[in-house]
Parts: sequence; C-alpha cells; structure tokens
Amino acid sequence: MMKSFLDMLYPRNCLGCGVSSPETFRYMCWDCWSDASRVEAPFCDLCGDPVAGAVDHDFICYSCSAEKPAFDGARSAARYDGVVGEALRQLKYERALWLAPDMAELLHNCLEAEYPGLRFDMLVPVPLHHVRRRERGYNQSAVLAHELGRRMGCPVRPGTLRRIRPTSTQTNLTAKERLSNVVGAFQHKRTKWLADRHVLLIDDVMTTGATVNACAKTLKKGGAASVHVITAARG
Repeated sequence: MMKSFLDMLYPRNCLGCGVSSPETFRYMCWDCWSDASRVEAPFCDLCGDPVAGAVDHDFICYSCSAEKPAFDGARSAARYDGVVGEALRQLKYERALWLAPDMAELLHNCLEAEYPGLRFDMLVPVPLHHVRRRERGYNQSAVLAHELGRRMGCPVRPGTLRRIRPTSTQTNLTAKERLSNVVGAFQHKRTKWLADRHVLLIDDVMTTGATVNACAKTLKKGGAASVHVITAARG
C-alpha cells in the first residue's frame, strides 16, 4: 500500500522498538502494545487498583473501604511504563501532540470494556492552573478529552472545572502529601451544565487518585449526579 503524503513527510515509527509505520496504533506496534502492562481484573471495583491473587467477586480495596472516594468508579488502560509511559511522558512534557490519538484510542477501548452500560452527558478534563498551562502551552488532559469526545460523540466541557491555586507536582509526593496538596485546589463553574449530569472525568495518569477524587468532590458539589474517571495509565 502506498504511503500517505504525510507519512512520507513525517515518518511514523513505534516508540517502543522503532519499527516503521506500525499498524496497530500510529506510534505503537502490536508487539510493544502486547508487552505493555495492561490494567486488568482483578481490581478494586471503585478505584480500579489491581489486586494480587485470585478474586472471583466484587472487591473493594482497603483504601476505598476506609474512606469511600467521591468518584463512582475509576479505570485505567495500562500501567505507566513501557511504550505507554513513554508516549504519555512525551505528550505531557515534550509537546508530542501527535501521540494524543493513540492515547485516546486506548481510553476509548478501556471505556467500552469497563463502562459498557453507562452513558455520559459530558467529558471534563482535569484542569491545569493557568500559570502552568501558559508555561506548557496546552493541557494534555484536555487534548485527550477532545480526542476521546470525538470518538464518543460526547461534548467536552473544559470550563466546568478550574484549578484555583497552583499545586506542586504530585510525582515525588507521598500518598498523604498528595491528598493535602490538592485540598481546595479546584472550583466548579458552569453549574447549569452540571445539575443532574453524568460526568466522565479525564486525566492522563492516576496514581493514588488524590487529584481525581478532589475533582469529583468539586463536581458533585456543583450538582453532578455521578462522576466516573478514566485515565490512559495507572502509576
């Protein structure tokens, strides 16, 4: 098959192994995707955190049992390592926006597998503080939300949540520090959009869930009927 003009100008190579023009995704070949650590059952029915061992019934992890999260469910497509981790790192820190369709495809596949009976009124990306967004030039979660929204035929409402104070990066913080880092960091807007709506919250990576939980609390204070979370990767 003749290569497209764009593929000749901008050759596509797998991020994992470098093979030319991968067919499974635009920038991931089947072998590298097969080697990725996917998030699969058994996992917590609420937060989606995998559990070791054989579990043949609905399972709620210790953290969610101790304090039920504000979101109604959270799921992730893969672990934050390998080719998926590299794609998200480049998307977030190196302006590699051309990788967003591949990551959105992972989100869409995960959505159809994990939330098959649910219908959502809107997609809401986890917001960046305006200072960080200006520095980066874009919000990677909003980019993913728009790509996913096109696949779902669902409206994206990036103005629904606002990060009202800057927060430290969560990367090197403990679970307790992550929780305190995001307390009071978000504010809901456009309340008329939220009343009795079913929201799908979008982020690139979920680790302890502190950020998406803070967002879900804020959305529900604004009147959302339910908030489910989906991320491309689980840290």
